[in-house]
Amino acid sequence: MRRAISVFLAVPLVGLVGLLAQERPDESVFWKIRQEGTSRSQILPTLHVLTDVYGPRLTGSPNLKGAGEWALEQMKAWGLKNGHLEPWDFGHPGWLNERFTAHITSPVRDALVAEVLAWTPGTNGVARGAAIQITLPLRPTQAELTAFLDTLKPAVKGKMILVGPHQQLLVTFNPVPLRREDSDVIAQLNATPQAPGGPPPAAQAPPLQAPPLQAPPSQAPPSQTPRPLTGVQIDEHVNRFLLANGALVRINDAGRDHGQIRAFDNRTHDISTAPPTVVMRNEDYGRISRLLADKRAVELEFEIVNRTYPEGRTSYNVIAEIPGSDKADEVVMLGGHLDSWHAGTGATDNGIGSAVMMEAARIIAAIGVKPRRTIRVALWSGEEQGLLGSQAYVKEHFGTFEAQKPEYARFAGYFNIDSGTGRARGLTVFGPPAAATVLREATVSFKDLGLLGATTTRTRATGGTDSTSFNAAGLPGINALQDPIQYQTSTWHTNLDTYERIVEDDVKKSAIVIAAAVYHVAMRDELLPRFSKEEMPRPPAPPPPPQTPAPSSGAAPSRTN
Repeated sequence: MRRAISVFLAVPLVGLVGLLAQERPDESVFWKIRQEGTSRSQILPTLHVLTDVYGPRLTGSPNLKGAGEWALEQMKAWGLKNGHLEPWDFGHPGWLNERFTAHITSPVRDALVAEVLAWTPGTNGVARGAAIQITLPLRPTQAELTAFLDTLKPAVKGKMILVGPHQQLLVTFNPVPLRREDSDVIAQLNATPQAPGGPPPAAQAPPLQAPPLQAPPSQAPPSQTPRPLTGVQIDEHVNRFLLANGALVRINDAGRDHGQIRAFDNRTHDISTAPPTVVMRNEDYGRISRLLADKRAVELEFEIVNRTYPEGRTSYNVIAEIPGSDKADEVVMLGGHLDSWHAGTGATDNGIGSAVMMEAARIIAAIGVKPRRTIRVALWSGEEQGLLGSQAYVKEHFGTFEAQKPEYARFAGYFNIDSGTGRARGLTVFGPPAAATVLREATVSFKDLGLLGATTTRTRATGGTDSTSFNAAGLPGINALQDPIQYQTSTWHTNLDTYERIVEDDVKKSAIVIAAAVYHVAMRDELLPRFSKEEMPRPPAPPPPPQTPAPSSGAAPSRTN
């Protein structure tokens, strides 16, 4: 899930009486939804297959395609129709790590804990070599980095290279709450809006730095100093240097406590551009770093077996429907991204989101109601690489507000969930206040399950999660706000993102609430209110090239949820 923060537009808790008089929810159907979702939930069996059988589900991998094919068969068994895999052009081969072992063999023998960086090569058998540690200059120019690395050429051949200092992590004495207070949720739902686009992004962290082998900073006057390299440029330059000079394995510090590892990717998606690379847990990286600081010889051993899949250049979104009746040509969508990163099995990000939305559709199908509009489930791929699957779908089917396709006018809304196992606490819709009023009033009877209301956003910027692909087109994307439940602190994109981190009661509640909201939108006389031509926010200007953090955690741009 991409961690951009939506902006919110306050919605009055009273008003629009004429509209609300038409919006009386069907509480008899809502009672059936509660009973089905509580007594016969299929969320955990679904998640088990998505994570334990097919996880991790990296975009372009056979795991992800297998998960999509299984999801289609499961939804067909539940009574959904028109199921298919809808292709889009990823443009890169798929990649999987098949085998990985890591050990320190001198001055002590022990196993090491690490994760392989995606789209990097294997070791071609067991690789053994001495460890050395290098630390890059602070914000170097091209010339400074080249000069620094040139001094290391004789040292790296046949070696295991620790890139960067050991990151010192402070003990957390005040843990982050697992739940959100109701008052906090309500305050967010009624926050003062920002103008579309918001403030400029905060400055990004500089490249790694530390005492060992440190190059001196340039002394040239600022007016004559060349522009420093970005984190991406530094990362690519270091990879080329290590490849050209025969390094065996690159080792990055995960930089997180309690053994957490976030391993992202070689951004080029071309294994020929990087050496075998691992992200090592901070505790093991620190041990090796301290041994090297003692002037002790450290020997390491790695075996990495990776495989690429040329067919992964075509990726797929998973689509299935509950056909509508008198308004069948209009569509209400719900979904989440099925792809994941590869350090864990992709449970909280976002196997559980996919399972919740599949369950919401199953509930509606199981209780035997006939929606007026078609209800369409979409499980996206390519989210973690930048919302690629959902953007391709929106472009193909709907276009944009400025260049609309025929389906654009018949679209009722897209519901999205993508922040872990926490129960849904509120809904955020791209649209005018009246759109949030519809959702808030439709779900008012679910406060006992934790849902406290709805609000709006006006921003058309993409980022964070797949609902923003719809927002960017000027369509009503609807994203769920959730309780955190260790998401940002422990499981998001880490090796701890597994089935065991799911709270069953929370995800059951989310599925019930989403099913009710989707059903209500599918049954209304009118589509959800949208911005008029005069009210529609302008799309944002193209963003500047991203300034990325240093490569210690596998070098990733603003990562998705």
